[in-house]
Amino acid sequence: MRIGQVIGRTVMSVQDPSFKGGRFLLVSPLDASQFSQACSAKMPVTAQSTVVVYDNIGAGEGDVIGFSEGAEATAPFPSPIAIDALCIAIFDRIDYTPFSEKNEFNSPN
Repeated sequence: MRIGQVIGRTVMSVQDPSFKGGRFLLVSPLDASQFSQACSAKMPVTAQSTVVVYDNIGAGEGDVIGFSEGAEATAPFPSPIAIDALCIAIFDRIDYTPFSEKNEFNSPN
């Protein structure tokens, strides 16, 4: 799973019936340095490529979401579906502490 902020959505004049009830969002993946403040402020677009994410849980512009990519994104659907990324969570808050090389598990004592 990756974490990103919704920066927009796509509009289609014709849509395959298998996508009924959902929509496609434009998502800017977040860098680890942005996790802690992501839910409280709009983050700048990162240098990472924007991802088109299928959403059927109701995320909107500015929301911070978790999304799955590849074969895992198609797993919840009963039949094959042509998507590359799926919104799987909308975050209210993220508490993030980076891993430290000096932690108690690496201590010789």
